[in-house]
Amino acid sequence: AKDCTNEAVPRMGPDGKPMEAPYVPPSMPTDESSIFEGISTGINFDKYDSIPVEVSDPKFQVPFTSFEEMGLCDLLLRNLRRAQYTKPTPVQKYAIKIALGGRDLMACAQTGSGKTAAFMLPILHTLLSDPALDNPSHREVQTPQAVILSPTRELAIQIAHDANKYAYDSILKTVLCYGGTSVGHQLSQLSRGCHILVATTGRLKDFVEKGKVSFENLRFLVLDEADRMLDMGFEPDVRCLVGHPTMPAKGSRQTLMFSATFPEAIQMLAREFLVDSVMLSVGILGAANSDVKQAIYQVTQFDKRNKLLEILGEEGSDRVMVFVEKKKTADFLAAFISQKGIKTTSIHGDRYQRQREEALADFRRGTCPVIVATAVAARGLDIKDVRHVVNYDLPQSVDEYVHRVGRTGRVGNLGKASSFYDSEANGALARPLIKILSESQQEVPEWLENEAKYGGGGGGGGGFGGGGGAKSFNSDSWGSSSGGGGGGGGFSQPVAEEEDWG
Repeated sequence: AKDCTNEAVPRMGPDGKPMEAPYVPPSMPTDESSIFEGISTGINFDKYDSIPVEVSDPKFQVPFTSFEEMGLCDLLLRNLRRAQYTKPTPVQKYAIKIALGGRDLMACAQTGSGKTAAFMLPILHTLLSDPALDNPSHREVQTPQAVILSPTRELAIQIAHDANKYAYDSILKTVLCYGGTSVGHQLSQLSRGCHILVATTGRLKDFVEKGKVSFENLRFLVLDEADRMLDMGFEPDVRCLVGHPTMPAKGSRQTLMFSATFPEAIQMLAREFLVDSVMLSVGILGAANSDVKQAIYQVTQFDKRNKLLEILGEEGSDRVMVFVEKKKTADFLAAFISQKGIKTTSIHGDRYQRQREEALADFRRGTCPVIVATAVAARGLDIKDVRHVVNYDLPQSVDEYVHRVGRTGRVGNLGKASSFYDSEANGALARPLIKILSESQQEVPEWLENEAKYGGGGGGGGGFGGGGGAKSFNSDSWGSSSGGGGGGGGFSQPVAEEEDWG
């Protein structure tokens, strides 16, 4: 046996490395305590009531004030109580009324303000109230009633978990489809029946092309993190799906779009997918969450690691997310911090999906209280007890900064965000940073004001500050008859490296 040479030869990938066996992710939790675990509201939750709100249709300017007033079915109200949702957030008060009214919607609200429930609850209520809703199991082609598209795999997992939480103990079946996992396993899950499909665009396109998913019964199409879904990276896939022959035309489906940031060019583009839509803006469009105390440190590239260790030393065992621009930096920095005795993991697009999910699980449990991440973790993730976000590398767009900072300070809890500003690399970011700090009532360092005065220019075009901080939706462009793309000036900058998100 020792001399046997009949060992299986591993399949090699296009990069010349052995391919990993197809990943079968762990099943969604089924026990009540795991399903309803989440972030409790914080001391600033009641402050949400004073946030300014703009809604484009006067019919919806008087919001719901409670979940009971919404007329949601008893099962949903029961599950909201289990989840300890005592009262709706502003985006929920308005968006649920608009969605239950049957209108298309584009909604912008700050990070951590409950946007997932704002689109999921009206969908679930509509489906659960339908006496004709059937059991779609064991059909070769699944025809979901609702499709929710996410820009990242990790966010898709979280949305599906939330759908299961709100629909707990009901007949509704939510299926999750995303890349990096076993196709056979997901097709098996799909064949058991699907009312709500949560997906990334790449895997959904594959299943539609294979004839496993049809949109013929679709009632709801949701784009979460819609500005990212409609930027230059994801737009072709979204167009392909929306243009599929089985996709109901706008007006025959209800389309809901949500994000914390909406550059003007994305607003124009979104109009192509909406009809008779309502625009909802909660707070200052594209502004950072004021529950997060933001600090900008002037740090050279050479001194960043020491400054990071100083911050981590002050945090003790609290969870800290560290954002970098490059995937190789994420691994290098995680190893460096671990060598200093602080358990650290990393997440980025070059890691296998199994590794990405294990890293997030270790971070959520507190096994590794520090995670070093690229933009793949910047949007939507709702992780309990994240006390501090560190921008080791500043991002290229103001919108990405807002999303990163929003990983802490959620649902009225307080958080901290520290960003390292290197004059040589970040000179053009000074003015946009001052704008974002001022809008969220943060202290602006004198040295940063001097940088803006005497240093680099100010993030025009698609870069830092390029359209994300507008005070309100661009209603002028909304009703126009011009094409949807518009000028490129408001597009979010792509992240430094292309991530494998779908």
